[in-house]
Amino acid sequence: MAGMTLEQLKIFMAVAQHLHFTRAAEELYITQPAVSAAIHNLEQEYGVKLFHRIGRHIEIAEAGKLLQVEAQKILDQVSLTERGLRELNNLQRGELKLGSSLTIGNYWLPSKISEFKSRYPGIQINCSLANTEEICMGTATGQFDLGLVEGDVKPALQSTLEYEIVGSDRLQIVVGQKHPWFEWGEIDLSQLTQTLWVMREPGSGTQQRFEEALQNWGINLSELDVILVFNSGEMTKAAIEEGVGAIGISELMVKKEIQLGTLRAIRVIDNREGKGMMPTAGYTYAEIVRPFFKLKHRQRFQTALSKVFEQMLISSMLDSSH
Repeated sequence: MAGMTLEQLKIFMAVAQHLHFTRAAEELYITQPAVSAAIHNLEQEYGVKLFHRIGRHIEIAEAGKLLQVEAQKILDQVSLTERGLRELNNLQRGELKLGSSLTIGNYWLPSKISEFKSRYPGIQINCSLANTEEICMGTATGQFDLGLVEGDVKPALQSTLEYEIVGSDRLQIVVGQKHPWFEWGEIDLSQLTQTLWVMREPGSGTQQRFEEALQNWGINLSELDVILVFNSGEMTKAAIEEGVGAIGISELMVKKEIQLGTLRAIRVIDNREGKGMMPTAGYTYAEIVRPFFKLKHRQRFQTALSKVFEQMLISSMLDSSH
């Protein structure tokens, strides 16, 4: 038996993705007869049907579904091994694939990437931005070498993903100049339910932390009058600059606007007995501090590049804590 080849697996995966021989051939820059021959040889070799031909269309068969799952694992491992071999050159070249939630990716991570690139200029870094939930899933499926998120890892993925704190920031209650709180500068906890709110979408790390803070303060999210929900912090920020609502947002995202005076961070007085985190003159301010987590797969092969970048993040956090 000749056995299957990597080339056959790549062709099979292209056909399984497109369910079309010609489109698979175009993607791989080979001829359509070459695609047909590769699939035919696999079916003949193992005596199975990988695809059902139905008129001019094809559907993946049960054997094809099994092969699709296993072939993806094999091709992923081959790709990682190739990258590992390329890195045996004192990290002079190679690729690092990062996935980051939006706040971290836009405001915290760029300086870390710049520092890494200054040390290893030949390394290519590809960074994808999405919300926390999507980055967790992408790290679990091998799309990213490392993930960076400010939200929690869902219980279903905690056995797959290893996570560690590598930084932190604070969420702040922020309003624009037209909001009555802008002049006050501080409010009681009870007043949080007395204004309109602009929120991030479910799955956002920012939203997760804000909802947790509300629960800790004894406030249910349903008690807030939410008028707008956006999938980007920049959109929530723009909405309140021109409107009357309030937002819970990372202090990293509004630092410039607060300095310019177009937005103001509102201190929340926690007047519940025994609560609060910052003692002041007779009362305490409620704070929302949230950690930044580094994620990696517990079992997948980790490239030398990702190990070095991971160590740089940990060292940076330790340095900043001193």
